[in-house]
Amino acid sequence: MVSHVPEADRLTNSTPPCRLCRTDKLQVVLSLGKMPLANASLTADQLQETEPVYALELAFCSECTLVQITETVLPETLFDNYLYFSAYSETMLQESEQLAGRLIESRRLNSESFVVELGSNDGYQLQYFLTRHIPVLGIDPAKNVVEVAEAKGVPTLCGYFGRELALELCKRVHIADVIIAKNVLAHVADLNGFVEGIGILLKRDGIAVIEVPYIKDMIDNSEFDTVYHEHLCYFSATALNRLFEKHGMVLKDVEHIPLHGGSLRLYVAHSGKPMKSVQSLLREEREWGVERAETYLGFADRVTRVKDALTALLMSIKKDGHSIAAYGAAAKGTVLLNYCEIGPDILDFVVDVSPYKQGRYIPGVRLPIYPPARLLEAMPEFTLILAWNIAEEVLRQQSEYVRRGGKFIIPLPQPKIIGG
Repeated sequence: MVSHVPEADRLTNSTPPCRLCRTDKLQVVLSLGKMPLANASLTADQLQETEPVYALELAFCSECTLVQITETVLPETLFDNYLYFSAYSETMLQESEQLAGRLIESRRLNSESFVVELGSNDGYQLQYFLTRHIPVLGIDPAKNVVEVAEAKGVPTLCGYFGRELALELCKRVHIADVIIAKNVLAHVADLNGFVEGIGILLKRDGIAVIEVPYIKDMIDNSEFDTVYHEHLCYFSATALNRLFEKHGMVLKDVEHIPLHGGSLRLYVAHSGKPMKSVQSLLREEREWGVERAETYLGFADRVTRVKDALTALLMSIKKDGHSIAAYGAAAKGTVLLNYCEIGPDILDFVVDVSPYKQGRYIPGVRLPIYPPARLLEAMPEFTLILAWNIAEEVLRQQSEYVRRGGKFIIPLPQPKIIGG
C-alpha cells in the first residue's frame, strides 16, 4: 500500500508537548504507521505523483488525560481545498434540524438573537436558524466550502477561529447568544486559544454547544479508523472539563449521542453549576479508567484483531470468486483501507454520494470513486461499508441492491455480513 512511500517532512518534534496542559508526559498507545491525508482524494492527474505520508500515532497524556496524535500537519494543507460536505448526509441534516429546533425553543431565540457556528462547513446547520429568521454567521477555513455555504445564503467568514479572530469579531458584529462547534474542536491545534475565543465571543448568559467524537466509544468499539491527521485530539468529558475550567468556563450539561460512532454534545457557559449528567459521566469515566494508560494500551491489541478478522473475511470472499466494492469515500475509509492494506486486489471500486468525490481516487490505495448508481450497474456480490457510522442510512438508500441479492459488510466493531 503506502508504507513504501517516503515520509513527508515532520512538522512537530518527536516528543511534542500536550496540546492541553503543555507537559511532556505523552505516551504513545497506538501506531497506525504512515498514512496519506484521509480527505486528500486524488484526481486522475495526481495518480502519477508521489503522495506525502505522515506518521499516525495516538498518545495519552498522563497529566490531563487528553488523547492526541503526535503529528501536526499544517492546517492549510488539510483544509484549503476540503472535500467533506456535511449536507450530503441525511443523518447529519436530520440531527442538525432537531438541534436547531431545540436551541430556538430552549434559548428563546428570535430575530434579535445571534448564532455563530465554528467550522460551519457548507451551512448545513445554520440554514435551520435562517429559515426561522434568526441572524447567523458561519466561520470555516475551507474557501471552497465557504463558497457553497454563501451560495445557499448562509453568511460565512473564511478563516481560522481563535482568540484573535474572536476579538476582531467583537468589534465588527454582535457577541453571540449561541456558539455551535460540531466536530471541529478535534481539528484545532491551539485548543487553548480556541476555547479562549469562545469565551470572548459568547454573551455572559449565552451557551456554547460543542460536539466531539467520544474517546470511550472509540476505545470500547475498536474504532481505529476515527484516528486521522485532521483529528488532532480525542476527547473524554474529563479532559474537556479540565480544558473549560482552565479558561473560566463551566461544563453545565452533556449528552451522549450516537453520531460518528458515539459522540458527546456538551453545553458550556460562563457560569453556573454542572448538572447531574456531567457529574455522572465524570464518575463513569473514572471507573472506566480514563486516567490510566492501561485503558488505552489495550486498544492497539483490539485494533490488530479487527484488522486480521476483516482481511481474512475479505480474502475468503475473493478466494470464493466473489466481487467486492465499498461504500463511502469517507476519511475513516482511507484509514481503514490503508491500515488493513485493502486495495485494488480486493476491492473493485468505491461509491459515494458526494459529487465532489466522484471521479477521484481514495488516497494511498487509489481506488476509483463512482456515484452510488454504480452498485446496481456492476452488482458486486459484497459491498464493504466504509462509512459504517451511517450504515442504516446506506441500507435504506441501497434497498434495491439488497433486494437483488447484494450483501453488505460492516467492518466495526467486528466484521459482519448483512443482507442478501
